[in-house]
Amino acid sequence: MKSTLNFGYMIFLSVVAALGGFLFGYDTAVISGTIADVATQFELNTIEQGWYVGCALVGSIVGVLFAGILSDKLGRKNTMILSAILFSVSAIGCAICANFDQLVIYRIIGGMGIGVVSIVSPLYISEVAVAQYRGRLVSLYQLAVTVGFLGAYLVNYRLLDISLASTEEGSGWMHLIFIDEVWRGMLGMETIPALLFFFIIFFIPESPRWLILKGRETRATNILERIYVSTKEAVSQLNETKSVISSETKSEWAFLLKPGIFKAVLIGASIAILGQFMGVNAVLYYGPSIFEKAGLSGSDSLLYQVMVGLVNVLTTVLALVIIDKVGRKKLVYYGVSGMIISLILIAAYFTFGEAWGISSLFLLAFFLFYVFCCAVSICAVIFVLLSEMYPTKVRGLAMSIAGLALWIGTYLIGQLTPYLLENLTPAGTFILFAVMCVPYILIVWKLIPETTGKSLEEIERYWVKK
Repeated sequence: MKSTLNFGYMIFLSVVAALGGFLFGYDTAVISGTIADVATQFELNTIEQGWYVGCALVGSIVGVLFAGILSDKLGRKNTMILSAILFSVSAIGCAICANFDQLVIYRIIGGMGIGVVSIVSPLYISEVAVAQYRGRLVSLYQLAVTVGFLGAYLVNYRLLDISLASTEEGSGWMHLIFIDEVWRGMLGMETIPALLFFFIIFFIPESPRWLILKGRETRATNILERIYVSTKEAVSQLNETKSVISSETKSEWAFLLKPGIFKAVLIGASIAILGQFMGVNAVLYYGPSIFEKAGLSGSDSLLYQVMVGLVNVLTTVLALVIIDKVGRKKLVYYGVSGMIISLILIAAYFTFGEAWGISSLFLLAFFLFYVFCCAVSICAVIFVLLSEMYPTKVRGLAMSIAGLALWIGTYLIGQLTPYLLENLTPAGTFILFAVMCVPYILIVWKLIPETTGKSLEEIERYWVKK
């Protein structure tokens, strides 16, 4: 089969779309290195700190509400262009904002970009990928997210180092952004990949499945012929997609409410929101703060966070290689089980570590084990599952609903984590995360079919029959 596929072209399309994931990851993780400085400069209390972190997530919720509708109406490509514009405006605005209110507004705009790209980028990749490689190619998006995390941690660490080492007095915007108020530089550096994403999108075509849905079969066939090389394979895929779409006679909302499809939407929304209460975003957003509570300096905390980001990237590469071989469900079983163990160990460290004189290196080891288990399972699988669970006709709309659940959960965690760490203690917070892993693994076990190796049309028929 590989000989009849233009695999390089599929990778190119997937990498371009996955660059949106890099922006997602950078915009999400860069906040971790700016919290302390922003809180000091604007004299924020814990609730206001939570709002500073959570305001972008409010934007993400707004973004996902419209992302599916826009991608179904305007196309996947045009919607990605919109997200690139939102990221660019946010990055520039955060670097030059005059006060905290303006900073919040620009963070919300960036959050809207996150919400849009979190839906449309994996959706686009799933629609241009063939069945046997779809898991790996959609996982490129998650890999890009983790590279974005690591990129943000490295930029934060390096810019802070430059700022602390500088002894020169200066004035002007550059000195303000990169020396005096270095958090501006951390947030503003996102401008470079955002503009790259904007320009490179113009070099990829629209999703062939979306074109088929809109009746533009000639253009869709041309794109499919570039993917499959063989005209016969391209026409076969065209006809299979058309046959499934032609059976979807109801309106989008009516079709979405069909029992089998509605069940898939509810399951997708459930695993999306539960995944956020298993601790991953608390670690990504508040990692340095958590390390500081364990007695580390601010510089050491950022260095530890860089190591967390590096393990996240390397583990996602592993997940990308094995996801189509091991299967989505098995990765969840193994990974979530490891997450439960690591979360309990982290809680134990905060309970007994100081009394027993345990080194902070053990805390780092527990964190890295947690990140490994998380990255190889739920982080790698969630966007793959959401991008392939739903019918072509309502894929954007259904993913928006699941994405809305995901970002509501992310917002709640971003807003509540400082409160939980202060009032429930770090140990109690991580025990709570461990408990939330249990319903997640049960839902995947009992309610979700194994989708590895199946075409999008085969998966659609499964839910319709249900």
